[in-house]
Amino acid sequence: MSRDTRRYLVTLAILAMAAVAVLLIHRGEIALGRELTRRGYTYIVDVDHWRRTERERAVQSPYDFSLERNLNDSLPLTIGEWQGRDVPLTNLEALILLEPDQYVQRLYTLPNGRYLWLSLIGSRKSKSFHSPQICYTADGWSTDASSEAIPLKEGEIYALRLVATKPLSEGFETRHVVLYFYLWPNTARDNSQGLVLFKTTSPLYGSLEETLEMHKAFIRQFFYRAEA
Repeated sequence: MSRDTRRYLVTLAILAMAAVAVLLIHRGEIALGRELTRRGYTYIVDVDHWRRTERERAVQSPYDFSLERNLNDSLPLTIGEWQGRDVPLTNLEALILLEPDQYVQRLYTLPNGRYLWLSLIGSRKSKSFHSPQICYTADGWSTDASSEAIPLKEGEIYALRLVATKPLSEGFETRHVVLYFYLWPNTARDNSQGLVLFKTTSPLYGSLEETLEMHKAFIRQFFYRAEA
């Protein structure tokens, strides 16, 4: 075997080993990513914070909703196609009354211009939480409430659905669509360990079903697996 042939074969062997190494690294990164996704953070989600319901689920998220951290820092401003920005808190009277540990209010917008608000209230006190229906009713809105299933990549969770309508002049009206639920860090559901209200709100876009699907697609960016 000539020297050039040996050099050629050695070069091929080195290239083959390098290709195998790259493949193994790539597979390792994929496996690690899947493992991190499987681990995530687990919470208990339900539609009522006073009592357990049959809609209680254990849900997994890649994001930390623990009150041990700042929720503003835990959750991204850009998620999927959504681009968010923090919105100044204007209802200071409500904050004084509710005394939450943390309050997050963001506006998330899609490339097509449609948007929704994400509101998070985190607290260790029961007095910090009440149904959004109370606020809408007090402000002159008529409301219709029911529960809504939100399919995830695996399993589903439930939210309370609120459709609020307020008449305007000349026979016109404005309508808001709201989905919300509560998150606890474990099955004890001890509020002193930290409870978070997760709420999305938007105008009505097209049909109610179309608007609800927009909300659900947004929520699926934060939660990926649930089980009873």
